[in-house]
Amino acid sequence: MAEQTSDTTAPTSLWVERTGTRRFTGRSSRGAEVLIGSEGVEGVFTPGELLKIALAACSGMSSDFPLSRRLGDNYDATIRVSGAADRENEVYPQLDEVMELDLSELDADAQERLVALVERSVDKVCTVGRTLKAGTKVTLTVEREA
Repeated sequence: MAEQTSDTTAPTSLWVERTGTRRFTGRSSRGAEVLIGSEGVEGVFTPGELLKIALAACSGMSSDFPLSRRLGDNYDATIRVSGAADRENEVYPQLDEVMELDLSELDADAQERLVALVERSVDKVCTVGRTLKAGTKVTLTVEREA
């Protein structure tokens, strides 16, 4: 049975806690954790890597229903994402995703229709991708303890 959610459900709280020099643990009120740190630190994701992973995961989740409907619930998919940072401006000017799927059971026309459907689904409902494409306002407030 699918989990029911309502409009009165509190949104998930997200935060990071410093655990060392340039090391943080990202947490959610649902109990999830992710280790974050500098690129040279083993066992952590950098913030930029998390951004890329969020994009790839969003694309995968946005295409999951049409793909599972046509390929079955146990289809395999890997979404690779890459993009070098422009360190002079501290931005990622381009992020590239590659979705790897085995479509060999479908004829060429069915493959083309499914790829088009996947692209439309991701363009329509991937919040992360839509936000990156549109840009977003980001604010920072520093709360000071006296």
